[in-house]
Amino acid sequence: MQTSYWKLQKNSENKEAMEQAAALIKAGEVVSFPTETVYGLGADGLNPTAVAKIFAAKGRPNDNPLILHIAQKEAIEPLTTGLNANAQKLIEHFWPGPLTLIVNKSSIVPDAVSAGLETVAVRFPSNKFAQDFIRACGCPIAAPSANISGRPSPTNAQDVLEDMQGKIAGMLDGGSCGIGLESTVVDTTEPVPTILRPGGITYEMLTEVMGAVEIDPALQGDKNFKPKAPGMKYRHYAPKAPVYLFEGEACQKLPEVIAKALAAGKTVGVLCGRALERELAELVEKQQLQLACWGDSREQLAADLFYLLRDFDRTQPDVILAEGVDESGIGLAIMNRLRKAAGYQLITLQNGSLHLKNSATLPEFMIQ
Repeated sequence: MQTSYWKLQKNSENKEAMEQAAALIKAGEVVSFPTETVYGLGADGLNPTAVAKIFAAKGRPNDNPLILHIAQKEAIEPLTTGLNANAQKLIEHFWPGPLTLIVNKSSIVPDAVSAGLETVAVRFPSNKFAQDFIRACGCPIAAPSANISGRPSPTNAQDVLEDMQGKIAGMLDGGSCGIGLESTVVDTTEPVPTILRPGGITYEMLTEVMGAVEIDPALQGDKNFKPKAPGMKYRHYAPKAPVYLFEGEACQKLPEVIAKALAAGKTVGVLCGRALERELAELVEKQQLQLACWGDSREQLAADLFYLLRDFDRTQPDVILAEGVDESGIGLAIMNRLRKAAGYQLITLQNGSLHLKNSATLPEFMIQ
């Protein structure tokens, strides 16, 4: 399959590109498009045959539900049996934006979209290109992130084409995504709104508006459950090399661990902030060490995280060691993505020694 490509221009209607891309959607094909979070892999969300092409292109398990993207608030109404007060309040405060709502679905939503659940995920993106594309299509657009299932999500067109060239009918290039992490997913079907996936709309922002908000315990990595939202069940965002995520006080041991890994002959990728970058400067000069630094801002880390993880695949280190961050604000979403990228291989410090969560065996270069 040849993948058609359109470069979108800011401050322009991009009418011809939108019409041509929409024609592919109406013909039951798949088109990638930009949002403010990551690039989506879109198809007509009310056409089960078209939706099946999304799963085929991604290699995505069909028990992993999709998000329906709309271009005006009122467009959610036909997709649900009714909106409760929580859903209405969230829509009022956060749409358009990086917030996905789980609502009870109506009969027009195919089981292929909802993975057989009685609920559906719906989002109204704030990205103008996304809005114009959805309007041109004239239907809700079912769209997960535009990557091969399990790989880091794409935040630019080049990374989409790396995974999807020849697998999908079209690609709308709207430049780099601003937020860089997928939308926050909130279940509104329970009495208390529950975060199923953290994102750019933070826990603090939600509680300020809603009061009580819960965080689903499944975010801690329990795989023995049926996913209620996209991205909950499976390992995601993972580079090819194994990733170990250092949390809390364990981060203090990173320079020592990195030195031991290099001494053992391993090539090492390190994902870290500015302070640790400075501490590792001498090692970088003397050894082969791939350093991916996000600077001083967690917002910058969120925007760059998936690109940095993909970049490790280009240089192919033997192991990737990641420095964890505080979980306040956007930190909760960052740590959610990093834990998934690590397959929940989490390094903590217990009684002065490193400990690998969910396993009794530390890599040899971490044993003190």
